[in-house]
Amino acid sequence: MLSLSLRPGSAQASDPSVVEGSDVEDPEMQIQIDRNAVARCRKSAAAIADPVQAFVERHSTVSVERSVLRLLGVDGVGPGDAPVPNMIVESLDASELAGGIAIPFGRALVETGLEPRELGDRLANGGARLAQFGGVSKEKARGAIVASARAAFDRILRRRGERNDLVHELPQLPPPLLYMIVASGNIYEDRTAAVAAAEAGAQIIAVIRSTGQSLLDFVPYGPTTEGFGGTYATQANFAIVREALDEASRRLGRYVMLTNYASGLCMPEIAAMAALERLDMLLNDSMYGILFRDINMKRTFVDQHFSRKLNAASGIIINTGEDNYLTTADAVEQAPAVLASQFINEELAHRAGMPDRQIGLGDAYEIDPNLEDGFLFEVAQAQLARQIFPDSPLKYMPPTKHMTGDIFKGHLIDAMFNLTSVMTGQTIHLCGILTEAIHTPFLGDRALSLENARYIMRTARHFGDDVVPKPGGRIERRAADVLSECEVLLERVAARGLMASIEAGVFADVKRSPDGGRGFDGVFERAPDYWNPFEELLS
Repeated sequence: MLSLSLRPGSAQASDPSVVEGSDVEDPEMQIQIDRNAVARCRKSAAAIADPVQAFVERHSTVSVERSVLRLLGVDGVGPGDAPVPNMIVESLDASELAGGIAIPFGRALVETGLEPRELGDRLANGGARLAQFGGVSKEKARGAIVASARAAFDRILRRRGERNDLVHELPQLPPPLLYMIVASGNIYEDRTAAVAAAEAGAQIIAVIRSTGQSLLDFVPYGPTTEGFGGTYATQANFAIVREALDEASRRLGRYVMLTNYASGLCMPEIAAMAALERLDMLLNDSMYGILFRDINMKRTFVDQHFSRKLNAASGIIINTGEDNYLTTADAVEQAPAVLASQFINEELAHRAGMPDRQIGLGDAYEIDPNLEDGFLFEVAQAQLARQIFPDSPLKYMPPTKHMTGDIFKGHLIDAMFNLTSVMTGQTIHLCGILTEAIHTPFLGDRALSLENARYIMRTARHFGDDVVPKPGGRIERRAADVLSECEVLLERVAARGLMASIEAGVFADVKRSPDGGRGFDGVFERAPDYWNPFEELLS
């Protein structure tokens, strides 16, 4: 099957957003790194992932079960505007839910003869209860669910096929692909801003979520106009911006990608909606929610695995959140932890069936600009990641922590970030804004940011092909130090366990308890007869 692939390379083919199997020339800039150390890091990452995966396979969550209903076609709201999937899942007690929502819902489908959406509405409005259909056999219930699940899965594959057709028809411009955030709180204003950003040169549009949505244990329904610091992630909002960007793509002659956030308490539900509405990327990383939103780690590890299985099938590229570590702790000191997290995220993504071309590992240009040779350290970190993860579409984040409100200095720091990105062959490049730390960017601010990035990407397009870092020089030594410290860190985490390491504050100097945080009560152990039809299809 064809699939969108953003493989790296600084000397690009005419269509860098290639499909799998295409060849893209790799950048010539190289540093010497210890490949044996890289192999040992991956071995430690596998040891770290083993107990996490074992836990995931024994448990489910209320959000996974709600995503099953959403994929089957259940949607809408009931009394009090409560989402129908929430109402159905909450109607079962813990013992009833332990086998999964699919069999009880399938029994009701058989008995009523209704379609999933109609049945959901009836259950939500009190016209029936799942418990009353216990007389239907499991075999009949499975049969009813399998047919609906297969239809949903086929729809996801069709949406993936649509994307591949558009990528062939409307090839992207070369990476680094310029990623621009638009989020006003009003989806209709976001639609206008998204199109304007695409016209100004943005290749990826992110409509970030309203502040605090990751803490909501439900997904709002329908178009929204009242978000704060962002716009609510809803299926209707996804569809509105997707349609507008498809129209803009055809007019501009290049495919404009759409991304949103699938993290927090509704991670798998958002992944399901994104698959159905053909988003291209999702910020999808449990560590972000654990560390910075106090989401329970057990809940979000389970949610992350299922959401990544959905992303793998739908061809969505994930973006991981290592950049966030650098917003709370020193970027130089945290560099080994960033690399360690990238190794762990890669391993966990592989276990969900994700190929490298869909694993957009994160990093950020966040070293203090007053540090002597800080630029060389940034190049070392970016190049190290590029060489260790050669087939992953790395996501490079702009400076934010040390932006002071001096727009002239900020614009210059962004230019150095842009230069680092193009010379090291980064793939997904979130554009820095000169008014960072002052206000929500105006359209003009975004246009200046894109102009800065486009200038650097054009004037230094092949800089990385002609530059050879001095053997044993500052860049190589810094990269070697980071890799060495990362190896030690991964060995410690493997010995202690990931959950215990997070509890000890190993990542970003933030400590979280395995049984604390939001959403812990939504995790449950699977019964021996647990069944989720999409696990089979997604495998």
